[in-house]
Amino acid sequence: MLAAVGSLAAAFWTVLRPRTVLLGAVAFLFFADFLKRRRPKNYPPGPQRLPFVGNFFHLDFEKGHLSLQRFVKKYGNLFSLEFGDLPSVIITGLPLIKEVLVHQEQKFVNRPITPIRERVFKKNGQPFDPHFKINNAVSNIICSITFGERFDYEDTQFQELLRLLDEVTYLETSMWCQLYNVFPRIMNFLPGPHQMLFRNWEKLKMFVARVIENHKRGWNPAEARDFIDAYLKEIEKHKGSATSSFHEENLIYSTLDLFFAGTETTSTTLRWGLLYMALYPEIQEKVQAEIDRVFGQSQQPSTAARESMPYTNAVIHEVQRMGNIIPMNVPREVTVDTTLGGYHLPKGTMVLTNLTALHRDPAEWATPDVFNPEHFLENGQFKKREAFLPFSVGKRMCLGEQLARTELFIFFTSLVQKFTFRPPNNEKLSLNFRMSLTISPVSHRLCAVPRA
Repeated sequence: MLAAVGSLAAAFWTVLRPRTVLLGAVAFLFFADFLKRRRPKNYPPGPQRLPFVGNFFHLDFEKGHLSLQRFVKKYGNLFSLEFGDLPSVIITGLPLIKEVLVHQEQKFVNRPITPIRERVFKKNGQPFDPHFKINNAVSNIICSITFGERFDYEDTQFQELLRLLDEVTYLETSMWCQLYNVFPRIMNFLPGPHQMLFRNWEKLKMFVARVIENHKRGWNPAEARDFIDAYLKEIEKHKGSATSSFHEENLIYSTLDLFFAGTETTSTTLRWGLLYMALYPEIQEKVQAEIDRVFGQSQQPSTAARESMPYTNAVIHEVQRMGNIIPMNVPREVTVDTTLGGYHLPKGTMVLTNLTALHRDPAEWATPDVFNPEHFLENGQFKKREAFLPFSVGKRMCLGEQLARTELFIFFTSLVQKFTFRPPNNEKLSLNFRMSLTISPVSHRLCAVPRA
Protein backbone atom coordinates (compact mmCIF):
# COMPACT_ATOMS: atom_id res chain seq x y z
CA MET A 1 0.00 0.00 0.00
CA LEU A 2 2.74 2.41 1.01
CA ALA A 3 4.69 1.47 -2.10
CA ALA A 4 1.65 2.23 -4.27
CA VAL A 5 1.13 5.59 -2.57
CA GLY A 6 4.83 6.36 -3.03
CA SER A 7 4.69 5.44 -6.71
CA LEU A 8 1.59 7.57 -7.18
CA ALA A 9 3.21 10.52 -5.42
CA ALA A 10 6.36 10.15 -7.50
CA ALA A 11 4.33 10.02 -10.72
CA PHE A 12 2.30 13.04 -9.63
CA TRP A 13 5.50 14.95 -8.78
CA THR A 14 7.03 13.98 -12.14
CA VAL A 15 4.04 15.51 -13.93
CA LEU A 16 3.70 18.44 -11.59
CA ARG A 17 7.36 19.50 -11.37
CA PRO A 18 7.81 20.66 -15.00
CA ARG A 19 4.47 22.46 -14.84
CA THR A 20 5.39 24.06 -11.54
CA VAL A 21 8.76 25.16 -12.86
CA LEU A 22 7.15 26.52 -16.03
CA LEU A 23 4.44 28.38 -14.13
CA GLY A 24 7.02 29.73 -11.71
CA ALA A 25 9.22 30.89 -14.56
CA VAL A 26 6.30 32.61 -16.28
CA ALA A 27 5.24 34.26 -13.03
CA PHE A 28 8.82 35.41 -12.43
CA LEU A 29 9.08 36.87 -15.95
CA PHE A 30 5.80 38.76 -15.54
CA PHE A 31 6.92 40.06 -12.14
CA ALA A 32 10.33 41.09 -13.52
CA ASP A 33 8.63 42.81 -16.44
CA PHE A 34 6.30 44.62 -14.05
CA LEU A 35 9.24 45.85 -11.96
CA LYS A 36 11.23 46.90 -15.02
CA ARG A 37 8.32 48.85 -16.49
CA ARG A 38 7.30 50.71 -13.35
CA ARG A 39 7.23 54.33 -14.36
CA PRO A 40 8.53 57.13 -12.13
CA LYS A 41 6.21 59.34 -10.15
CA ASN A 42 4.44 61.99 -12.24
CA TYR A 43 5.25 60.22 -15.52
CA PRO A 44 3.06 61.24 -18.51
CA PRO A 45 -0.21 59.32 -18.84
CA GLY A 46 -0.89 56.88 -21.66
CA PRO A 47 -2.79 53.75 -22.69
CA GLN A 48 -2.50 50.57 -20.61
CA ARG A 49 0.66 48.64 -21.44
CA LEU A 50 0.73 44.92 -22.13
CA PRO A 51 3.46 42.76 -20.57
CA PHE A 52 6.68 42.56 -22.63
CA VAL A 53 5.32 44.32 -25.76
CA GLY A 54 4.07 47.51 -24.08
CA ASN A 55 1.87 49.48 -26.50
CA PHE A 56 3.12 47.75 -29.63
CA PHE A 57 -0.36 46.63 -30.70
CA HIS A 58 -1.99 49.99 -30.06
CA LEU A 59 -0.61 51.34 -33.34
CA ASP A 60 -1.66 50.87 -36.93
CA PHE A 61 1.70 50.49 -38.67
CA GLU A 62 0.19 51.41 -42.02
CA LYS A 63 -0.99 54.76 -40.61
CA GLY A 64 1.09 55.14 -37.48
CA HIS A 65 1.10 58.96 -37.30
CA LEU A 66 -2.69 59.08 -37.70
CA SER A 67 -3.40 56.39 -35.12
CA LEU A 68 -1.45 58.44 -32.57
CA GLN A 69 -3.82 61.38 -32.89
CA ARG A 70 -6.64 59.58 -31.04
CA PHE A 71 -4.35 59.37 -27.99
CA VAL A 72 -3.74 63.13 -28.20
CA LYS A 73 -7.50 63.65 -27.85
CA LYS A 74 -7.67 61.28 -24.88
CA TYR A 75 -4.47 62.06 -22.94
CA GLY A 76 -3.53 65.57 -24.05
CA ASN A 77 -0.43 67.13 -25.60
CA LEU A 78 2.07 65.02 -23.65
CA PHE A 79 1.49 61.30 -23.30
CA SER A 80 3.55 58.14 -23.06
CA LEU A 81 3.82 54.93 -25.04
CA GLU A 82 6.13 51.98 -24.60
CA PHE A 83 7.59 49.79 -27.34
CA GLY A 84 9.27 46.77 -25.79
CA ASP A 85 12.03 48.18 -23.60
CA LEU A 86 11.89 51.64 -25.15
CA PRO A 87 9.82 54.20 -23.19
CA SER A 88 8.58 57.01 -25.41
CA VAL A 89 6.62 60.22 -25.07
CA ILE A 90 4.70 62.05 -27.78
CA ILE A 91 4.85 65.85 -27.77
CA THR A 92 2.04 67.83 -29.41
CA GLY A 93 1.46 71.58 -29.79
CA LEU A 94 3.88 74.37 -30.74
CA PRO A 95 4.66 75.57 -27.17
CA LEU A 96 5.78 72.10 -25.99
CA ILE A 97 7.59 71.33 -29.27
CA LYS A 98 9.57 74.59 -28.92
CA GLU A 99 10.24 73.76 -25.27
CA VAL A 100 11.82 70.44 -26.35
CA LEU A 101 13.62 71.51 -29.53
CA VAL A 102 14.67 75.06 -28.56
CA HIS A 103 14.36 76.15 -24.93
CA GLN A 104 15.52 72.88 -23.29
CA GLU A 105 17.30 71.49 -26.36
CA GLN A 106 20.41 70.36 -24.45
CA LYS A 107 18.26 67.93 -22.47
CA PHE A 108 16.77 66.45 -25.65
CA VAL A 109 19.72 66.62 -28.04
CA ASN A 110 20.50 62.89 -28.36
CA ARG A 111 19.07 60.50 -30.93
CA PRO A 112 17.74 57.17 -29.61
CA ILE A 113 19.49 54.06 -30.92
CA THR A 114 16.97 51.29 -31.50
CA PRO A 115 18.14 47.66 -31.73
CA ILE A 116 17.81 47.82 -35.54
CA ARG A 117 19.94 50.96 -35.73
CA GLU A 118 22.44 49.43 -33.33
CA ARG A 119 22.70 46.33 -35.52
CA VAL A 120 23.01 48.38 -38.72
CA PHE A 121 25.43 51.12 -37.55
CA LYS A 122 27.43 49.59 -34.91
CA LYS A 123 28.16 46.41 -36.83
CA ASN A 124 31.61 45.76 -38.64
CA GLY A 125 3.89 62.70 -72.39
CA GLN A 126 2.91 58.97 -71.78
CA PRO A 127 1.83 57.99 -68.31
CA PHE A 128 4.85 57.26 -66.13
CA ASP A 129 5.62 56.52 -62.52
CA PRO A 130 7.59 59.55 -61.26
CA HIS A 131 9.10 57.69 -58.29
CA PHE A 132 12.53 56.63 -59.54
CA LYS A 133 12.74 59.33 -62.23
CA ILE A 134 12.73 61.97 -59.50
CA ASN A 135 14.92 59.85 -57.21
CA ASN A 136 17.48 59.65 -60.02
CA ALA A 137 17.67 63.42 -60.43
CA VAL A 138 17.76 64.32 -56.74
CA SER A 139 20.22 61.62 -55.70
CA ASN A 140 22.65 62.68 -58.42
CA ILE A 141 23.05 66.01 -56.62
CA ILE A 142 24.10 64.18 -53.45
CA CYS A 143 26.31 61.88 -55.55
CA SER A 144 28.10 64.97 -56.90
CA ILE A 145 28.71 66.26 -53.37
CA THR A 146 29.72 62.97 -51.74
CA PHE A 147 31.16 60.87 -54.58
CA GLY A 148 32.35 63.67 -56.85
CA GLU A 149 30.46 62.23 -59.84
CA ARG A 150 27.00 61.85 -61.34
CA PHE A 151 25.60 58.54 -62.54
CA ASP A 152 23.89 57.89 -65.83
CA TYR A 153 20.20 57.20 -65.24
CA GLU A 154 20.52 53.82 -66.91
CA ASP A 155 23.59 52.80 -64.87
CA THR A 156 22.69 49.41 -63.36
CA GLN A 157 24.83 50.00 -60.26
CA PHE A 158 23.11 53.33 -59.64
CA GLN A 159 19.66 51.80 -60.13
CA GLU A 160 20.50 49.06 -57.63
CA LEU A 161 21.65 51.71 -55.15
CA LEU A 162 18.34 53.56 -55.47
CA ARG A 163 16.37 50.32 -55.18
CA LEU A 164 18.19 49.38 -51.97
CA LEU A 165 17.67 52.89 -50.62
CA ASP A 166 13.92 52.69 -51.24
CA GLU A 167 13.61 49.16 -49.83
CA VAL A 168 15.53 49.95 -46.64
CA THR A 169 13.46 53.10 -46.10
CA TYR A 170 10.26 51.08 -46.39
CA LEU A 171 11.34 48.04 -44.38
CA GLU A 172 12.63 49.84 -41.31
CA THR A 173 9.16 50.94 -40.20
CA SER A 174 7.46 47.62 -41.02
CA MET A 175 5.85 45.63 -38.20
CA TRP A 176 8.51 42.90 -38.43
CA CYS A 177 11.33 45.39 -37.98
CA GLN A 178 9.52 47.06 -35.09
CA LEU A 179 9.15 43.61 -33.52
CA TYR A 180 12.93 43.32 -33.81
CA ASN A 181 13.25 46.50 -31.72
CA VAL A 182 11.01 44.91 -29.07
CA PHE A 183 12.51 41.37 -29.15
CA PRO A 184 15.97 41.68 -30.79
CA ARG A 185 17.40 38.45 -29.34
CA ILE A 186 14.46 36.33 -30.46
CA MET A 187 14.06 37.99 -33.87
CA ASN A 188 17.74 37.40 -34.64
CA PHE A 189 16.90 33.74 -35.13
CA LEU A 190 13.71 34.21 -37.15
CA PRO A 191 13.42 34.76 -40.90
CA GLY A 192 11.51 37.76 -42.20
CA PRO A 193 11.76 41.24 -43.70
CA HIS A 194 14.10 42.36 -40.91
CA GLN A 195 16.76 39.95 -42.20
CA MET A 196 16.37 41.48 -45.68
CA LEU A 197 16.86 44.92 -44.13
CA PHE A 198 20.19 43.85 -42.64
CA ARG A 199 21.32 42.28 -45.92
CA ASN A 200 20.43 45.45 -47.81
CA TRP A 201 22.33 47.60 -45.34
CA GLU A 202 25.43 45.47 -45.86
CA LYS A 203 25.09 45.92 -49.63
CA LEU A 204 24.81 49.68 -49.21
CA LYS A 205 27.87 49.77 -46.96
CA MET A 206 29.83 47.67 -49.45
CA PHE A 207 28.89 50.06 -52.27
CA VAL A 208 30.22 53.07 -50.32
CA ALA A 209 33.32 51.12 -49.25
CA ARG A 210 34.13 50.43 -52.93
CA VAL A 211 33.72 54.13 -53.79
CA ILE A 212 36.10 55.03 -50.93
CA GLU A 213 38.71 52.52 -52.19
CA ASN A 214 38.48 54.06 -55.67
CA HIS A 215 38.96 57.50 -54.17
CA LYS A 216 42.11 56.41 -52.37
CA ARG A 217 43.78 55.44 -55.65
CA GLY A 218 43.63 58.94 -57.08
CA TRP A 219 43.56 60.89 -53.85
CA ASN A 220 45.45 64.19 -53.61
CA PRO A 221 45.23 65.69 -50.09
CA ALA A 222 45.82 69.17 -51.53
CA GLU A 223 42.78 68.99 -53.82
CA ALA A 224 39.56 67.72 -52.27
CA ARG A 225 37.17 66.70 -55.03
CA ASP A 226 34.22 65.91 -52.78
CA PHE A 227 33.06 64.98 -49.29
CA ILE A 228 34.91 61.65 -49.28
CA ASP A 229 38.21 63.33 -50.20
CA ALA A 230 37.74 65.93 -47.46
CA TYR A 231 36.96 63.20 -44.90
CA LEU A 232 39.99 61.13 -45.94
CA LYS A 233 42.11 64.22 -45.26
CA GLU A 234 40.66 64.47 -41.75
CA ILE A 235 41.36 60.76 -41.17
CA GLU A 236 44.98 61.33 -42.15
CA LYS A 237 45.22 64.42 -39.94
CA HIS A 238 43.94 62.53 -36.86
CA LYS A 239 45.83 59.32 -37.51
CA GLY A 240 47.05 57.77 -34.26
CA SER A 241 44.48 59.56 -32.10
CA ALA A 242 42.55 57.00 -30.06
CA THR A 243 39.73 59.47 -29.36
CA SER A 244 39.19 60.69 -32.92
CA SER A 245 35.87 59.92 -34.61
CA PHE A 246 37.50 60.30 -38.03
CA HIS A 247 37.92 56.76 -39.28
CA GLU A 248 36.81 54.83 -42.34
CA GLU A 249 33.84 53.11 -40.70
CA ASN A 250 32.43 56.49 -39.67
CA LEU A 251 33.04 57.77 -43.20
CA ILE A 252 30.82 54.97 -44.56
CA TYR A 253 28.02 55.79 -42.10
CA SER A 254 28.30 59.56 -42.65
CA THR A 255 28.16 59.10 -46.42
CA LEU A 256 25.06 56.91 -46.12
CA ASP A 257 23.47 59.47 -43.80
CA LEU A 258 24.01 62.19 -46.40
CA PHE A 259 22.74 59.95 -49.16
CA PHE A 260 19.57 58.96 -47.28
CA ALA A 261 18.74 62.40 -45.95
CA GLY A 262 19.62 64.16 -49.19
CA THR A 263 17.74 61.85 -51.53
CA GLU A 264 14.63 60.42 -49.91
CA THR A 265 13.20 63.56 -48.28
CA THR A 266 13.59 65.92 -51.25
CA SER A 267 12.48 63.42 -53.88
CA THR A 268 9.42 62.42 -51.83
CA THR A 269 8.43 66.08 -51.38
CA LEU A 270 8.75 66.65 -55.15
CA ARG A 271 6.58 63.60 -55.85
CA TRP A 272 3.90 65.04 -53.57
CA GLY A 273 4.31 68.40 -55.35
CA LEU A 274 3.67 67.02 -58.84
CA LEU A 275 0.78 64.91 -57.54
CA TYR A 276 -0.88 67.98 -55.99
CA MET A 277 -0.40 69.91 -59.25
CA ALA A 278 -2.18 67.16 -61.17
CA LEU A 279 -4.99 67.13 -58.60
CA TYR A 280 -5.31 70.95 -58.43
CA PRO A 281 -4.96 72.18 -62.05
CA GLU A 282 -6.17 75.68 -61.17
CA ILE A 283 -3.29 76.06 -58.70
CA GLN A 284 -0.86 74.66 -61.29
CA GLU A 285 -2.05 77.30 -63.78
CA LYS A 286 -1.37 80.11 -61.28
CA VAL A 287 2.14 78.75 -60.66
CA GLN A 288 2.81 78.57 -64.39
CA ALA A 289 1.53 82.13 -64.90
CA GLU A 290 3.95 83.39 -62.25
CA ILE A 291 6.83 81.38 -63.72
CA ASP A 292 6.06 82.73 -67.19
CA ARG A 293 6.02 86.29 -65.85
CA VAL A 294 9.38 85.96 -64.08
CA PHE A 295 11.34 83.51 -66.28
CA GLY A 296 9.35 83.04 -69.44
CA GLN A 297 9.55 79.60 -71.06
CA SER A 298 13.22 79.60 -72.01
CA GLN A 299 15.15 81.15 -69.11
CA GLN A 300 16.37 78.63 -66.55
CA PRO A 301 14.86 79.21 -63.08
CA SER A 302 17.18 80.36 -60.29
CA THR A 303 16.72 80.96 -56.58
CA ALA A 304 17.63 84.63 -57.04
CA ALA A 305 14.07 85.19 -58.26
CA ARG A 306 12.38 83.37 -55.36
CA GLU A 307 11.41 86.64 -53.63
CA SER A 308 9.61 87.67 -56.82
CA MET A 309 7.54 84.46 -56.82
CA PRO A 310 5.44 84.49 -53.64
CA TYR A 311 2.72 82.21 -55.01
CA THR A 312 5.12 79.49 -56.20
CA ASN A 313 6.99 79.74 -52.89
CA ALA A 314 3.69 79.39 -51.00
CA VAL A 315 2.71 76.34 -53.07
CA ILE A 316 6.02 74.59 -52.30
CA HIS A 317 5.57 75.28 -48.59
CA GLU A 318 1.98 73.98 -48.72
CA VAL A 319 3.25 70.80 -50.42
CA GLN A 320 5.60 70.31 -47.48
CA ARG A 321 2.82 70.95 -44.94
CA MET A 322 0.32 68.60 -46.56
CA GLY A 323 2.88 66.00 -47.68
CA ASN A 324 3.92 65.69 -44.02
CA ILE A 325 6.79 63.39 -45.01
CA ILE A 326 8.32 63.07 -41.52
CA PRO A 327 5.12 63.06 -39.44
CA MET A 328 6.59 62.60 -35.96
CA ASN A 329 9.93 64.33 -36.68
CA VAL A 330 13.23 62.52 -36.17
CA PRO A 331 13.25 61.06 -32.61
CA ARG A 332 15.17 62.64 -29.76
CA GLU A 333 16.32 61.07 -26.50
CA VAL A 334 16.26 62.66 -23.05
CA THR A 335 19.88 63.17 -21.93
CA VAL A 336 19.18 63.78 -18.20
CA ASP A 337 16.14 63.38 -15.94
CA THR A 338 14.03 66.43 -16.65
CA THR A 339 10.58 67.96 -16.27
CA LEU A 340 8.40 68.87 -19.23
CA GLY A 341 4.87 70.22 -19.12
CA GLY A 342 4.71 69.32 -15.43
CA TYR A 343 5.67 65.67 -16.02
CA HIS A 344 8.84 63.82 -15.11
CA LEU A 345 10.82 62.34 -18.02
CA PRO A 346 13.65 59.95 -17.07
CA LYS A 347 16.95 59.92 -18.92
CA GLY A 348 16.82 57.61 -21.95
CA THR A 349 13.16 58.25 -22.80
CA MET A 350 12.51 58.61 -26.53
CA VAL A 351 10.74 61.83 -27.50
CA LEU A 352 8.62 62.26 -30.64
CA THR A 353 7.37 65.71 -31.63
CA ASN A 354 3.95 65.51 -33.28
CA LEU A 355 4.40 67.47 -36.53
CA THR A 356 1.27 65.85 -37.96
CA ALA A 357 -0.91 67.58 -35.38
CA LEU A 358 1.09 70.82 -35.61
CA HIS A 359 0.77 71.05 -39.40
CA ARG A 360 -2.97 70.26 -39.24
CA ASP A 361 -3.79 72.38 -36.19
CA PRO A 362 -7.05 74.32 -36.84
CA ALA A 363 -5.80 77.02 -34.47
CA GLU A 364 -2.83 77.63 -36.81
CA TRP A 365 -4.24 76.95 -40.29
CA ALA A 366 -7.47 78.31 -41.80
CA THR A 367 -8.23 75.09 -43.74
CA PRO A 368 -5.92 72.53 -42.09
CA ASP A 369 -7.02 69.51 -44.15
CA VAL A 370 -7.18 71.26 -47.52
CA PHE A 371 -4.33 72.02 -49.92
CA ASN A 372 -4.39 75.81 -49.77
CA PRO A 373 -1.33 77.96 -50.68
CA GLU A 374 -3.11 80.96 -49.11
CA HIS A 375 -1.85 79.64 -45.76
CA PHE A 376 1.51 81.16 -46.71
CA LEU A 377 0.28 84.38 -48.32
CA GLU A 378 -0.75 87.71 -46.87
CA ASN A 379 -1.81 90.58 -49.12
CA GLY A 380 -0.23 88.76 -52.06
CA GLN A 381 3.16 88.44 -50.34
CA PHE A 382 4.81 85.31 -48.95
CA LYS A 383 4.29 84.90 -45.21
CA LYS A 384 6.48 82.76 -42.94
CA ARG A 385 4.64 80.67 -40.37
CA GLU A 386 6.06 79.81 -36.94
CA ALA A 387 4.00 76.60 -36.82
CA PHE A 388 5.68 75.30 -40.00
CA LEU A 389 8.54 72.97 -38.98
CA PRO A 390 9.24 70.40 -41.76
CA PHE A 391 12.99 70.78 -41.13
CA SER A 392 12.53 70.73 -37.33
CA VAL A 393 14.06 73.52 -35.22
CA GLY A 394 16.91 74.02 -32.75
CA LYS A 395 20.48 72.72 -32.81
CA ARG A 396 19.54 69.38 -34.42
CA MET A 397 17.36 70.82 -37.15
CA CYS A 398 17.97 69.46 -40.66
CA LEU A 399 21.60 70.03 -41.65
CA GLY A 400 20.67 70.16 -45.33
CA GLU A 401 17.76 72.59 -45.04
CA GLN A 402 19.23 75.23 -47.36
CA LEU A 403 20.23 72.64 -49.97
CA ALA A 404 16.78 71.03 -49.77
CA ARG A 405 15.00 74.39 -50.14
CA THR A 406 17.13 75.21 -53.18
CA GLU A 407 16.55 71.79 -54.75
CA LEU A 408 12.79 71.95 -54.18
CA PHE A 409 12.51 75.41 -55.74
CA ILE A 410 14.71 74.71 -58.78
CA PHE A 411 13.29 71.25 -59.53
CA PHE A 412 9.67 72.27 -58.98
CA THR A 413 9.78 75.49 -61.02
CA SER A 414 11.80 73.86 -63.83
CA LEU A 415 9.35 70.97 -64.15
CA VAL A 416 6.19 73.09 -64.01
CA GLN A 417 7.76 75.62 -66.39
CA LYS A 418 8.18 72.96 -69.09
CA PHE A 419 5.30 70.59 -68.42
CA THR A 420 1.69 70.49 -67.32
CA PHE A 421 1.04 67.52 -65.04
CA ARG A 422 -2.30 65.76 -65.21
CA PRO A 423 -3.82 62.35 -64.41
CA PRO A 424 -3.69 59.71 -67.16
CA ASN A 425 -6.97 59.16 -69.01
CA ASN A 426 -9.35 56.89 -67.11
CA GLU A 427 -7.04 56.79 -64.06
CA LYS A 428 -7.96 58.40 -60.75
CA LEU A 429 -5.21 59.86 -58.60
CA SER A 430 -5.44 59.68 -54.81
CA LEU A 431 -3.66 61.14 -51.80
CA ASN A 432 -3.21 57.72 -50.19
CA PHE A 433 0.25 57.25 -48.77
CA ARG A 434 2.83 54.57 -48.17
CA MET A 435 4.30 54.42 -44.67
CA SER A 436 8.10 54.14 -44.37
CA LEU A 437 10.78 56.30 -42.75
CA THR A 438 9.04 58.99 -44.76
CA ILE A 439 5.41 59.26 -45.88
CA SER A 440 5.33 58.99 -49.66
CA PRO A 441 2.50 58.83 -52.21
CA VAL A 442 1.34 55.36 -53.15
CA SER A 443 2.52 54.17 -56.55
CA HIS A 444 0.84 56.21 -59.28
CA ARG A 445 1.28 57.44 -62.83
CA LEU A 446 1.24 60.99 -64.21
CA CYS A 447 1.19 62.53 -67.67
CA ALA A 448 3.73 65.30 -68.27
CA VAL A 449 2.41 67.30 -71.24
CA PRO A 450 5.02 69.64 -72.80
CA ARG A 451 3.79 73.24 -72.56
CA ALA A 452 5.57 74.39 -75.72
